[in-house]
Amino acid sequence: MAQVTSPPDLAGEATDSTARRYSVDAAGLGRWRAGAFVAPALLLIAVFLVFPALWVLYLGLTDYRLTGVAAADPKVVGLDNFLSAIGNPSFWNSTWLTVQFVLGSAVIGQVGLGFTIAWLLRDRRGPLRRIVEGLVILAWILPSAVVSFLWVALLDADGGTLNALLATGDYAWLLEHPMLSIVIFNTWRGTAFSMMLYGAALGNVPPSHLESARLAGASGWQQLRDVVFPHIKGHILTNLLLISLWTFNDFTPFMITAGGPEGKSEVLAVHVYKVALQGGQLGYGAAVSTAILLINLVVAVFYLRLLRSKK
Repeated sequence: MAQVTSPPDLAGEATDSTARRYSVDAAGLGRWRAGAFVAPALLLIAVFLVFPALWVLYLGLTDYRLTGVAAADPKVVGLDNFLSAIGNPSFWNSTWLTVQFVLGSAVIGQVGLGFTIAWLLRDRRGPLRRIVEGLVILAWILPSAVVSFLWVALLDADGGTLNALLATGDYAWLLEHPMLSIVIFNTWRGTAFSMMLYGAALGNVPPSHLESARLAGASGWQQLRDVVFPHIKGHILTNLLLISLWTFNDFTPFMITAGGPEGKSEVLAVHVYKVALQGGQLGYGAAVSTAILLINLVVAVFYLRLLRSKK
């Protein structure tokens, strides 16, 4: 008896082919057309991020200077600039000051103050909430030059506003407490981002969970620890990552103290500016910038791994 073969399932094959195509390209554009859409963005990233990063890495391997023979004919010196940075006490002093700046103004200051404001305003409605949020956001959106001038006028030893309010005479706040001054300044200025992020995160905490905790006799701290923080832990880590990187690379302290007195507030961003542009050592400055980039990558990887482990 002749064997009868069933006809091919053309509809099934077409469905499988379509499924494979959409699994590769969900929008159905095809790889070439999809690539054309993202090409402008990739070009901008290459021009403004990738190329400058590679150029800085190259400069860090040379003795390039702003003036002199090395400016006209730079020589490749290998890792000499990196070794010089490692053996330079000013680099390590700036690194330690940057750690203090990040921990004081970002991790403790902005996170603590931002969450406190968001928590206190979470159930409030009316003009008080709008006024507080408006004042906090105003400090964030004003240009750096403007707020820096205002803080210098506030802390100035000769006729400063703070001395007039406290009747402390001509006390030089910026000279006596340079790091504390820029930590408080950056906390005041950057709190708005944390406040808005935590405000949105607290809105996602189910009120029934908090009410159940209150009925069970949980204290305010226990409600935060056992109910609120587990719900917003992803927001906390994301906020810490962003503000830590922003603060680590912030150049605004230069407008307040210029790194002084005697390098007591010379964070890494200011250190690079002084050695590269004021001192003319572009090669050495590029090496320090590369070290800053590597530190940023380590911090980012640490936060991202921590964020994934908490999910």
